[in-house]
Amino acid sequence: MTTADPAAQHIPEDAMRRLAEMRPGQKTSLFTSDLSVNEFLLVREAGFRPLGLVLGSSIYHVGFQMGRWSKNQEMDRLSQAMYHARELAMSRMEAEADVLGADGIVAVRLEIEFKEFGSDLAEFIAVGTAVKADEPGEWRNNTGKPFTSDLSGQDFWTLVQAGYAPLGMVMGTCVYHIAHQRFRQMMGNIGQNVEIPQYTEALYDARELAMSRMQAEAEQLEAEGIVGVQLLSLPHRWGGHTTEFFAIGTAVKPLRDDHHIAKPQLVLPLTD
Repeated sequence: MTTADPAAQHIPEDAMRRLAEMRPGQKTSLFTSDLSVNEFLLVREAGFRPLGLVLGSSIYHVGFQMGRWSKNQEMDRLSQAMYHARELAMSRMEAEADVLGADGIVAVRLEIEFKEFGSDLAEFIAVGTAVKADEPGEWRNNTGKPFTSDLSGQDFWTLVQAGYAPLGMVMGTCVYHIAHQRFRQMMGNIGQNVEIPQYTEALYDARELAMSRMQAEAEQLEAEGIVGVQLLSLPHRWGGHTTEFFAIGTAVKPLRDDHHIAKPQLVLPLTD
């Protein structure tokens, strides 16, 4: 992830006090984590120790944009708002991990909650567990930031055991207005099994835009690939014909340039 702007690095005083108490070497330091017991043990088995729960938050006013009734189109103003708000939350979470001296953040969750005190206000929250490797290594990504990953503790352990390192959570978003059918077309489809081409094209285009933006982020991190990809359709509060397509996953690279995963050997049963 790239930092959205310098202000994103601001951490409230109360949060700084909490982080100071968790920094390694403090007499009263103890870690906090939302990892399950199994995830915690597997993260430790992978060679990382939890430092503390880190979070970032941004309450964002999501603007308004009118879509043409009969036209498929991206709502670029809304796409930018959803992307920027998530970036603010992510960068603030990364800043907290930096204060703890973390190598990375595992089991990251990105959540959105629309507030009752403002119909256009939404809180974007990023939460994860900051971790540090037991052995020194180059775990930070090419931007110099702690890696971020939304993989579970089990998947994180498997990834490291296979010789791969997470680089960062990568994402792409596209808020898209899907055209309405004209009355004559809608009436002609009654009782028929028929594809609705404009709907197909709209959903296909919107997903492609989200996927391509996620891949572009991975390329910036010089990743080999993206694992654990989720492609979500999030309606939020825009009505039935406008929705957000959101692609998210963890960019990864091999720990060694010459690394390859050995193919399993097929063992045949003995015969007489």
